[in-house]
Amino acid sequence: MLKPAVIVAAVLLTAPFAVAGPIDSACHGSDRRGSARLCGCIQQVADMTLSRAEQRRAASFFRDAEKAQAVRMSKRDADNAFWARYKNFANTAQAYCSR
Repeated sequence: MLKPAVIVAAVLLTAPFAVAGPIDSACHGSDRRGSARLCGCIQQVADMTLSRAEQRRAASFFRDAEKAQAVRMSKRDADNAFWARYKNFANTAQAYCSR
């Protein structure tokens, strides 16, 4: 697992090359509509911590919070593993992007 400092450094080095991804698109389309800078930052952290498929799954949570709750409460090993990676992504994004 990558350390948050490594993730932050990678985000800073790749910032000019960021391309909109599933998290960025969901962020812009959500009811809370984050700024372009915030949504881009969150996407960059997602690129470092989640696979593209996991990003699409996480992006679906922006549209349907009940889906996130179902995954969080699931007894399935695959859902539990995904939720652990998702929590890592969320914690890292919060720490890095809230600056």
